[in-house]
Amino acid sequence: MSRGLYIGRFQPFHKGHLRAVKWILEREDELIIGIGSAQYSYTLRNPFTVGERIYMIWTTLKSEGLLDRIMFSAIPDTDSQHSTWVSHVKTYTPPFDKVYTNDPLSQILFQDEGIDVQPIPFFDREIYSATRIRNLIIEDNKEWMNLVPKPVAEFIIKIGGDKRIKKLASI
Repeated sequence: MSRGLYIGRFQPFHKGHLRAVKWILEREDELIIGIGSAQYSYTLRNPFTVGERIYMIWTTLKSEGLLDRIMFSAIPDTDSQHSTWVSHVKTYTPPFDKVYTNDPLSQILFQDEGIDVQPIPFFDREIYSATRIRNLIIEDNKEWMNLVPKPVAEFIIKIGGDKRIKKLASI
């Protein structure tokens, strides 16, 4: 049985992330989704709490019928103490065989510890970018709702996440 780890901030979880999850699940029996920067929220870069991000992803993957192969883990940052990153991640996650990431620093750190690292194809990166989505929300451009799975858009609106991002942008 193989288990991969996919770490991201998911601020918010968008259709590119969903395509990446499905792509990884074509290669792995199970997947741990590591919610990075878990301790940060209510900032423009990290507007959602870790619980909100887990819920966004969980509702989406539930609607896709993928939850039986997924685990979640909240992973706080090490605040630039790079040499401790891999052991830190291992402390917060179930065991994994492979890491899926496009972050060059994470690739180096995990590879240096002898862990297999695989890049993830960018699925329409110019369209599916959490930064772009947050900017569209700030601009009051409803196009953002087409860039995230329906359960994510519904949840963001329900909790007032769109209003939160607009307020954070004005601070």
